Amino acid sequence: MSSAHAQLPASMARAQLEALAADPGFEGPWARERAQLMAGATRPAAVLVLFGILDALPASAGHDRCAVSSDLDVLLLARATTLRSHAGQIAFPGGRVELGDRDIVAAALREAREETGLDPAGVDVLGALREIPVPVSGHLVTPVLAWWRRPSPVRAVDAAESSSVFRAPVADLLASENRRTSLTRRGGREWRGPAFVLADPRTGEERIVWGFTAGVLDAMFDRLGWTEPWDEGRIIDVPV
Repeated sequence: MSSAHAQLPASMARAQLEALAADPGFEGPWARERAQLMAGATRPAAVLVLFGILDALPASAGHDRCAVSSDLDVLLLARATTLRSHAGQIAFPGGRVELGDRDIVAAALREAREETGLDPAGVDVLGALREIPVPVSGHLVTPVLAWWRRPSPVRAVDAAESSSVFRAPVADLLASENRRTSLTRRGGREWRGPAFVLADPRTGEERIVWGFTAGVLDAMFDRLGWTEPWDEGRIIDVPV
């Protein structure tokens, strides 16, 4: 869907997201590299990719040109800078699957509740996407796609795990002025991937969404037809 079309209402976005969750042809990010990455990822984990209808903070950029309604959002958090793995990164709520978890969906909901304080009773699970290898941390991560039917208050429950929890307007993520190509360097090698730059409407702090989270969002937006044209030559260096 391009900006020449009418905006997709947030209520219709749910149906598209549910169809995506049931799409066997959607491989997610790094489809061509999947076999190579699998060797370094063995520990099961889950993240909750939770979309809903934004309440207090409307989209601030590109909402008049965006393919989706300005009140559609996705729940994200900023990981604590003291963590050993993915410190300071913007992420979906989630974590490792534990022995007491009934299944991958239960793990995603439990982790989201523990990290953000959300009420799982207000969350409708739409389905699980294909698992994604993350060899940097050794995890095989399953994104659980969900819709926030009855939003509940969220916060950073444990400061040792996350520094903030926020609802990011999808229109701001899709706005061309907020799109970047991330560049990371490690061991003499370079990696490039999608990235999003967002400003916290309350503090003005700039947040960079990159890595796994940006890869999942970018792949989903492309498959859904929501992506707007943007300049992939706009590079942002991301320290690791």
